[in-house]
Amino acid sequence: MTRETLAEVLEKIAQLLELKGENPFKIRAYRTGAEVVMAHAGDIVGLAREGQLEGIKGIGEALRDKLHELATTGQLGFYEKLRAEFPDTLFELFEVSGLGPKKIAALHRELGVKSLTDLKRVCEDGTAAALSGFGEKTVAKILEGMAFNEAHAGIFRADAAAEAVEEVLEFLRGLEETSRVEVAGSFRRGKETVHDLDFLAASRKPGALMEAFVTAPFVTQVIVRGETKSSIRLANGLQCDLRVVTNAEFPYALVYFTGSKEHNIQLRSRALKMGWTLNEYVLSPHGEKGTPVPEDVHEERDVHRVLGLDFMAPEIREGMGEIEAAEAGTLPELVAVENLRGTFHNHTTASDGVDTLAAMAEAAMELGLQYLGIADHSKSSFQANGLDEARLRAQIAEIAAMNREWDGSFRLFAGSEVDILKDGSLDFGDDLLGELDYVVASVHSVFNLAEAEMTKRIIRAVENPHVTMLGHLTGRLLLKRDAYAVDVPAVIEACAATGTMIELNASPWRLDMDWRWWRLAKEKGVLCSINPDAHSTGGLQDLWFGVRAARKGWLTRADVINCLPLEKVTAVLGRKRGRR
Repeated sequence: MTRETLAEVLEKIAQLLELKGENPFKIRAYRTGAEVVMAHAGDIVGLAREGQLEGIKGIGEALRDKLHELATTGQLGFYEKLRAEFPDTLFELFEVSGLGPKKIAALHRELGVKSLTDLKRVCEDGTAAALSGFGEKTVAKILEGMAFNEAHAGIFRADAAAEAVEEVLEFLRGLEETSRVEVAGSFRRGKETVHDLDFLAASRKPGALMEAFVTAPFVTQVIVRGETKSSIRLANGLQCDLRVVTNAEFPYALVYFTGSKEHNIQLRSRALKMGWTLNEYVLSPHGEKGTPVPEDVHEERDVHRVLGLDFMAPEIREGMGEIEAAEAGTLPELVAVENLRGTFHNHTTASDGVDTLAAMAEAAMELGLQYLGIADHSKSSFQANGLDEARLRAQIAEIAAMNREWDGSFRLFAGSEVDILKDGSLDFGDDLLGELDYVVASVHSVFNLAEAEMTKRIIRAVENPHVTMLGHLTGRLLLKRDAYAVDVPAVIEACAATGTMIELNASPWRLDMDWRWWRLAKEKGVLCSINPDAHSTGGLQDLWFGVRAARKGWLTRADVINCLPLEKVTAVLGRKRGRR
């Protein structure tokens, strides 16, 4: 039993209750419970098993009893009874964009739709469009959503991959047959999504190591079983490949299997010019008159050194100028998690977060942060319980009172994630915006504008002197929703001209602005703010994903505002307003 299983059951109960048209407050209770289970810092499974969940906000008595039953028996009678009313394949429909529980219930009740196959059939033959509340436009969007999901099948976000990496590495490192082991591939390079995971191990007993790997408790399917390479599949469908090499081969193999393909081609070309052949297992003299190979290659960085290069961090190995910079000695010292001193764009129970202001502050202090920015939603985000003017002013006052108690040892910054409306105006007036420490401006609606209109909309917002930073620039939700059309270079130019920062939204659902744009932003002098968009105390941990993306964008601590200590960050937050 894992916390993921507990949360998944609560989420599915919420979905089933939605299908039945139950009370929305009851539905919300289960969904909030799932969020709390995932975000809780302690051993939530152990607490549920021992019946010690009392006092955890968001988990009432009814949920406590259900979680206790599920944790102790592995089953939940209430859930099983609900699930028996619907086919299991109906859950697949919740993954389709634009298809909510009411429409799913109507499709199931009126047309007998039980699966994605059924859904595609009734959409294509015209019967779905005839249903009340549907129509041709709705059906067209459903088909677009299904096509999007099909195109992204077999791809996983970084958070799902990270959980698997931690589990597999912990298992392999605990085996006596393992000399050393690392994750490689696109995950090690910090990509936002992965197709599979590549693990590399050194061992004197590859056969025994492979046997342990393919029979590990996390394996649901053995795809290939070999002496030096095996592939397995996890319960979530993610494929994991393990290659075993000798200790001497390990440095070269780690370079090769980390990639990228473009980076490796450039490395091999460089080796050839120096009289060597470089492959995934060895560096050897090229031809009869090849250059003798150095004997002191024991680690990955030694491979770079003998090729006359500074060590290149895995995140930047994309064949995008890193080898030239490594040769010239001009590689940047990339930002690291330990450089962060605080962060902005976080939510509380005042809007759609699951933890209180005090709890978020305490969690930030436990992480060693010096400050935390609170940016609950504004009033137009009614679906997220956005704050109106009176509630926001009350929160500003509450934050001020808490700051007086800390007396400078820690600080909360009072902000707001203000909606950028369709015409580029903001959800609050300048008077209220001027009372805040900072403002995050974000698009949360009307995603279907033409590129020129969306770009104009966003640029108008960043030209407001009260806007400190731009939130999740392209609005994408990885594997869920494509970015809306926007001229990113034009927005970067506008931010450079106005002194507006751009957020690197660290949520693994977003990682927006994309790492591919940060070198341009850096060149233009635009500061980055790595923000977790945390909706719970556990969400603050997403900063790790943001730092990976920032490193991939060649950012240093000097490029990231939240690497500044508390005494300096206030001045930078106010710099834009001072310029106007």
